[in-house]
Amino acid sequence: MIKSEFSTPQRQSKTGLLVLFANTVFEFLKAMWILLVVFFLRGKTMDVFWGIGGILLVLLGFGVYSYLKYRTFTFYIDEEQNEFIVQHGILNKTKTVIQLHKIQQVNLKQNIIHRIVNVYQVNIDSAGSEEKEAVINAVSKEVAMALKAKLLDNERVEVVDNSVEVEKEIEDKPFLKIDLISLLKVGITSNYAKSIGLLLTFFFTIYENLNHAGADEFIDGSKVEDFIQSNTEVYSILLATALLFTIIFIINIVRTLAKYYGFKIAKHKGSLIMSYGLIATQSTILKPEKVQIVKITRNFFQKKLKILEIKIKQTINDDSKQDKSTIEIPGCNEIERDEILQLIFNEIPEKGEKLKPNIRKLLFSIFILIVLPLTAYLSIGNWFANSIFEYKSIAIVYTIFVLIGLLFGFKNNSLFINNRHIIMQSGAWDVDNEIIKIEKIQAITTSQLFWHKSLNIGSLTIHTAGGNISFQLGKFDKINQYINLWLYQIEKNESNWN
Repeated sequence: MIKSEFSTPQRQSKTGLLVLFANTVFEFLKAMWILLVVFFLRGKTMDVFWGIGGILLVLLGFGVYSYLKYRTFTFYIDEEQNEFIVQHGILNKTKTVIQLHKIQQVNLKQNIIHRIVNVYQVNIDSAGSEEKEAVINAVSKEVAMALKAKLLDNERVEVVDNSVEVEKEIEDKPFLKIDLISLLKVGITSNYAKSIGLLLTFFFTIYENLNHAGADEFIDGSKVEDFIQSNTEVYSILLATALLFTIIFIINIVRTLAKYYGFKIAKHKGSLIMSYGLIATQSTILKPEKVQIVKITRNFFQKKLKILEIKIKQTINDDSKQDKSTIEIPGCNEIERDEILQLIFNEIPEKGEKLKPNIRKLLFSIFILIVLPLTAYLSIGNWFANSIFEYKSIAIVYTIFVLIGLLFGFKNNSLFINNRHIIMQSGAWDVDNEIIKIEKIQAITTSQLFWHKSLNIGSLTIHTAGGNISFQLGKFDKINQYINLWLYQIEKNESNWN
């Protein structure tokens, strides 16, 4: 029977020695691979006996080192001090102490080696101001689930039975599952910027090659194919670009499937338990009270395919841990989105009164991103290098694309406010909607340049424990009215967002 209290120091699983050994070998190869490659390429021929003997000796050293790591690694819960303690180190002893109430996440992971020996890696993240986290590399499934339940519940319960129930709920009763088709849609519609960049590069390259080939006039459509076939350089660029496009899409799809395959969410005691991963599986728990910002992202293609992505930002006190405190839910539809929002906010946030930025925000962006670069381009061409005008098509395309992006970005930029929530909408292609509860506001910063006072415009930054949202150059008197209202609501609210 597992000690539910974890009050006495415990070691990792004995079968986990294989994981420790594999990690040691991997770290060595990662650090020394260049030297190893040089040695095998330039080294002299070595007797097979001595070669095998040397390898076995090195592996024996790794084995001894892994065993010592196993023997010197312990973890336990100090019930009196309400602390989780991890001790490790062969020569240099290290003791990590994490207060139980500051534990933010307890994630369970499995890579291929973990699956072979049937153990789990436990990652414990805290919400402290310092980079405090603990990693237990190899424990049994029962111990991992029991420890996770104990650390997150932080109460005396029979966690063995509880862990079984939780695991069964994840396996048998998920309320949301992201299917394979949805993940394929995510893979196809994500990271499009790289593809657009390659497409532009391709067209510019073809244009330049046509010019150098003396095709100053329009080419007869019937002769285009013959021209490409006869121009080896253009044909090679076409083939390479098409191949690059294909590789990018394949890699993106594979990465998405490897990371999110089998994504499912179950409900347990008011929390959301998520499990996903193909090669390396991961299980994490989300408590609604720790949610600070919910970000919903969708681009044009995702809208047509009826999918969207959700990023949930939790409490963080250290910017270096921001990524670890963000949970992503890919490829869900609008109905599933509403279910998740209902669980997090106990309602579906509605867009209330709309605040738009002043037109000067758009004009300023045009000046910075279009007028100044074009002025620099023309100045360089007139005074230093007239040959730069040969690339005038690049300047034209740049102006068109940037202008379209700025116009769409300005159109989408809005701040929506209702009695309980603030929704910040932004983005030109990827349209983001960031939702926060008013009660989660920690601080508010306003700014106003002196020449904006007469125009009644200014900027707003809302600070939360999970990040910030900003709204620039809106009606300043309206912003101040809402700030006074928010501060009053926060003072009246006694909920604990931690």
